[in-house]
Amino acid sequence: MKQQHSLSSFSFFLLLLHCANTFAQSPAATPAQAPAAVVAQPPAATPTQAAQPHGITNVTKILEKAGHFTIFIRLLRSTQEENRLLSALNDSSSGITIFAPTDSAFSELKSGTVNTLSDGDKAELVKFHLVPNFLSTSQFQTVSNPIGTWAGTGSRVPLNVTSYPNSVNITIGLTNTSLSGTVYTDNQLAIYKIEKVLLPKDIFASKAPAPAPVAPEPEKPTKAVPAATVESPVSPVDISSALMFAHNNVVGSVGIVAAAMFAL
Repeated sequence: MKQQHSLSSFSFFLLLLHCANTFAQSPAATPAQAPAAVVAQPPAATPTQAAQPHGITNVTKILEKAGHFTIFIRLLRSTQEENRLLSALNDSSSGITIFAPTDSAFSELKSGTVNTLSDGDKAELVKFHLVPNFLSTSQFQTVSNPIGTWAGTGSRVPLNVTSYPNSVNITIGLTNTSLSGTVYTDNQLAIYKIEKVLLPKDIFASKAPAPAPVAPEPEKPTKAVPAATVESPVSPVDISSALMFAHNNVVGSVGIVAAAMFAL
């Protein structure tokens, strides 16, 4: 009886072992498929995410948020300088300084001044407000004049900065103005507000209205002689005739008087 029970136990063990082997060889339980079900792949980057550089400062967004720079923003976009700023801020290690004129600064110009400029002159005007270096307010005290702008360097485009204890004065071309505030700074980009548009001479000096022609000074007239005293070439003859006539009258009068006395 005991031997029969042992055989039964051994048979049951063999049955379990066979079932385990069959279950392990089943396709649904293959170890290659199990990881695939639980490993999550990161989402692929969209084209927008790939094209968007990380950490780039958008100048026009800053100016829009600050307000009162509508015309300058429009010039940055129409001249494509907005895109150049984005590229420069991404690639440059020296930073950029922007002197941003307010809308009221543009309103001080003669009506239609900006609209009459060519596309090239508009781009040149914008570049006069961009310095290819980061300048903090303290650095204005030690900067060397003239400062180069995106429009170039040298006597053609001289930008001079003079720092005082409480102000910073800017002189360029036909403009003399001062910084009226800091719009933005992050140790790479500095934007300062100015109340006058920086007008370069090579664009605006030739557009200044020509002075009115000066009328020639009239010649000084000779002293007029009264017509009654002007002697004519025949005056001696006339005078002589008048004297002769007067003489004859006197003689005639004397003769008449004498004749009258003898008649008495």
